[in-house]
Amino acid sequence: MVHAALRAVRRSWPAGLSPGWRVERLIGTVMMVAALPTARPDAVTGAAWVPLGVSLACWLVFVRLERRSPVAALVALGVSSLTAAAATGPVDDGTAMIMACVGLAALAMHTRPGPLPIIAVTCAAVVTGAVSGALAQRSAGDALGNAAIMLVIVLLGLSRRQYRVEAGHARRLLEQTRRAQAEHARAAALDERARIARELHDVLAHSLGALGVQLELADALLSDKGDVAAGLDRVRRARRLAADGLAEARHAVAALREDVPPLAEALARLAAAHGDDHAGEVRFRVGGTPRSLPPAITVCLLRTTREALTNAARHAPATAVTVRLDYRPGAVRLEVRNGPGAAAGSGRAGRPGGYGLEGMRERLALVGGRLVAGEIAGEIAGEIAGEVAGEEAGGWQVVAEVPA
Repeated sequence: MVHAALRAVRRSWPAGLSPGWRVERLIGTVMMVAALPTARPDAVTGAAWVPLGVSLACWLVFVRLERRSPVAALVALGVSSLTAAAATGPVDDGTAMIMACVGLAALAMHTRPGPLPIIAVTCAAVVTGAVSGALAQRSAGDALGNAAIMLVIVLLGLSRRQYRVEAGHARRLLEQTRRAQAEHARAAALDERARIARELHDVLAHSLGALGVQLELADALLSDKGDVAAGLDRVRRARRLAADGLAEARHAVAALREDVPPLAEALARLAAAHGDDHAGEVRFRVGGTPRSLPPAITVCLLRTTREALTNAARHAPATAVTVRLDYRPGAVRLEVRNGPGAAAGSGRAGRPGGYGLEGMRERLALVGGRLVAGEIAGEIAGEIAGEVAGEEAGGWQVVAEVPA
């Protein structure tokens, strides 16, 4: 495992190099190799060729090992710079100085070592050059000039290094941003799938629930009362509900991305359709000043109303139902009430695997809303504020409130 990690680091190291690093290494190699043949024969004595040859050899080792073994390559580069600096005293034609500056520039521009090792090697090269010049009895001006040139070269290299480090950080940040965007897109796709499944469930649950109510009425009319005409009428209604449910299910996904009608208009249509399909009266009221709402909130409250109406028809048939929509400052409040009977909001929530009240609460929680349901004269009376005066006592109430 350790070897695999080391191989991964070695593979990733060349990717972090600047795109022009090959050109820089080529130019440096040409300068290092050309420095020796172009040196004046009278300026380089026999002993001075040794440090110059060592410097060139170490540079070639650095170029060869930079991609495979960066640490060993950097050590060789430091040795190349120091040995060339040691030859600046006996060699007075600038050959050693050129080789030392090439090594120091490459070291200063390198992004792998930290600033401290670069500064340490630079100081060592300056001291080595000064000692070499003193031993060769060179003037103080020459020594200071060589030190100044080395320092300027290193400063320029450090400036280039800083640019490379920032460019590397920018590339890594861009890569992280792309990965985060990919994860966000994946999460959005999963959320969209869950939302589509929720919409299809609501559509099918409402359609099948209404269909079951119509079939139960048809069965009662045909078997108990023998009213064939009324029974057939209920069967036709059930068939129409089944066709409408299938059509609505086919268009549910497309409707998620289309403009939805205003909430008050959509609720009025839903209440009217529910009144036509069921025996009980459905009254719809709007309070406050209607305003535009986000599509997510509109769809959420519309599905909540549909579920509550379906449960009211299933558990409290032939009772009056009131749907009230209140536009309040900073919030929208929806109430669905039905007369005395079974718990209209309980629906499937009380059975294993049901999605009645729990489904409503989860849907509202996604848009920052809340749901309260219970008997009108029971516990809910103390929890829900703003009761509508004149409503019948008893029955069941479902209240949804969403900030908007």
